[in-house]
Order: sequence, then C-alpha cells, then structure tokens
Amino acid sequence: MSLLKAGVVGAEGKMGLAILSLLINSNEFKVVGATELSGNPTVGKDIGVLTAGAEQGILVKENFEDAFKDADGIIDFSSPASTLQTAEYAAKNCKALVIGTTGFSDKQKKSLLKLAQSFPCVFSPNMSVGVNVMFEMSKKLTELLGNDFDIEILEVHHRNKKDSPSGTALKIAEVVSQALNKNLSDIAVYSRHGNIGKRKKGEIGIQTLRGGDVVGEHSLIFYGDGERIEFTHKASSRDTFASGAIRALKWVSDRPAGLYSMKDVLGF
Repeated sequence: MSLLKAGVVGAEGKMGLAILSLLINSNEFKVVGATELSGNPTVGKDIGVLTAGAEQGILVKENFEDAFKDADGIIDFSSPASTLQTAEYAAKNCKALVIGTTGFSDKQKKSLLKLAQSFPCVFSPNMSVGVNVMFEMSKKLTELLGNDFDIEILEVHHRNKKDSPSGTALKIAEVVSQALNKNLSDIAVYSRHGNIGKRKKGEIGIQTLRGGDVVGEHSLIFYGDGERIEFTHKASSRDTFASGAIRALKWVSDRPAGLYSMKDVLGF
C-alpha cells in the first residue's frame, strides 16, 4: 500500500507540531513538506528535530512550491490570511486540503468558500469526533428544549488563543439558531456589562474565558425554572484535533473537488 504524501502549514504552531508528530509516526502517511512564515526560526530545521524525534530529512520551507510539490494533501491550522494563501495554492495545483483554522472575517470566509469549490477540501472549526457529535446533539437538544429554556454557550481556551469566540462556539451557536429557525445575528449576545435589563426571551448568550494552558472546553447550557441541563466537551490533548485532521486528510484525498465538513468525514 502506498503512503499518502502529506504537507503541514504552520510547523511551529501547537497544532502544527501535534499533527507533524502523529504523521511522522503513522504507517499510512509520509510527510513530504512543512512551512512556516519567512523569518521564523524554524525555517530550515528538520521536522523530526522540531517534534523532539529523529531527523526525517524534511526541512521546514518558506514557500508552498518548495514544500508541497509532491504532496497529495495539506493540513492547515495556521491563521486566516495564511490559510487563504494555502487555499489559493491548493486551487492552482489541485491539492486536497484540510482546514482547521478559525477566526475568519466574513469577507475572508467568503473568499475561502469560493476557492474551496475547485479542490477537495474539508473545512471545520473543530476536528474532534466528540465535538462533532456535540454539534449533532446540540440540534436535537434545542429542538426538544429550545422554546422553554434559556440557552447559553460558554467556551474556555488557553491565554494565547487570538480569536473570540472560538470557531467551535460559533458553530454550536449556528446549529442552535438554525434549530430555532432564527438568524444567529438577530439573537446572539456576546458580552454583558452594566445595567442591561432583564434577559430577552430567545437570545443566545455566547461567553468567553481565557487563561492558562486550557486546550479547549465548550458547554451548551439550557436554563429552565428549577432545573438546567449542561452539555460539555473538554479536550485534554491537542492530539484529539490532530487525529481528526489526519483522518479527514485520508478521507478527502481521493474525493472530487468540493467543500466538505467533518460531518461528511464521520458519516453523520
């Protein structure tokens, strides 16, 4: 069986390192390239050294052409601007792409979705199997409880996470609002401060906590009179997301061009 040739964008990032480590130790993949921004101290270093393992003979590059010309597919958990560049490269060279980057503006997301129609692409705010089950169950819980309970979403991440709310929290909110047959923009409340008055019926509160080295926690809470239901997912290792991304790359590598989600990958 031939190995799938994989490339990783953002080799120095926490997710990039986790993905590289799992790929290097996989018996189904061969890492053929990795990139980092120009001037990054990891450029020119061996990916095996970066992951505290044996040298692999693959050096981190600055540009996609050098790093990914032999790749069957690429995984990108970098930044919105960088991911758009990856998508442009994938579109031009017909490379499969898995995107776990979050924090896109509406304009950036529109550009990405347009590009992703011309190559096989899995785009998901969270690659965890458990979180994607949470998306499915959030819909069912909202259909059962949404009209009689107040709904709040709480997400917690490490101090270095740049975007807020997390892409996963926003996805949960989108699932809930769709189950309520509402537009999220009409009912979402992202902060509360001062004399705001009583809670409006039907609104969805989306709140953020940041601190320490928390990998990721997401809670969907239904508050009723005299009772509440809390549905929570807690990630204790980035390997959870890395494994999901690698699973997605294996799945999408031989798919027709088009945009897919983890829901497709998992067969929900």
